[in-house]
Amino acid sequence: MLDRVERTLVVCNRWVIIVLLLAMACIVFANVVLRYTTGDSIVWAEEVARHLMIWCTFLGAGLVLRFGGHVAIDNLHGAVGPRMARVIRAVVVVGVGLFCIVMTYFSVLYVWATRFQTTAATDVPMAWIYVAMPVGFVLMLVHLLFVARGYIADGSYVESGEMGADAAASI
Repeated sequence: MLDRVERTLVVCNRWVIIVLLLAMACIVFANVVLRYTTGDSIVWAEEVARHLMIWCTFLGAGLVLRFGGHVAIDNLHGAVGPRMARVIRAVVVVGVGLFCIVMTYFSVLYVWATRFQTTAATDVPMAWIYVAMPVGFVLMLVHLLFVARGYIADGSYVESGEMGADAAASI
C-alpha cells in the first residue's frame, strides 16, 4: 500500500513538473517569436515564466533529494566505520527533516504576509506564487521520509532506470 502511494506521488510530482516546464517553454518561445516577428511581446510572459520556474524549483527539489542529486559532502561517513556512518547519516536525515519543517513553518508565515500583494502584469496574489515554498518543503520532507531508511542503512538513494543522481541534479 505504501509503495503504491510512493509511486503515485513520484509519478504525479514528475508529471506536474513536466507540464509546468512545457508551459514555461511554450510561453517563452511564443514571446520570443512574437518579439522578433511583430516587434511586440506578450506583456505577462516573462512574469508567468518566472513564476512557473519558481514552482518547478520547489516541486522538483524533493525528486532531486530522492535520487541523490543535491550537493552532498560524503567524505566523513565514507571515512569512518559502517556503524558510525549510519549514525552520521541518521543525523543528516534528522537535520534535513528539521530544516524542511522549519522552512515550511516560516514559508507559511511568508505566504500569509504577502497575501495582499499582487503581481505587476497579471494581478495574481503573490501568495499563490509563494505557496510553492511550503508545498515544496512538505514534498521534500515526504520524499526524505520515503528514502530515509535506505539512506541511513547503506547510504543509497532510490534507484531508477530513467533517473540517477546525475540526471536528478540536472532537473
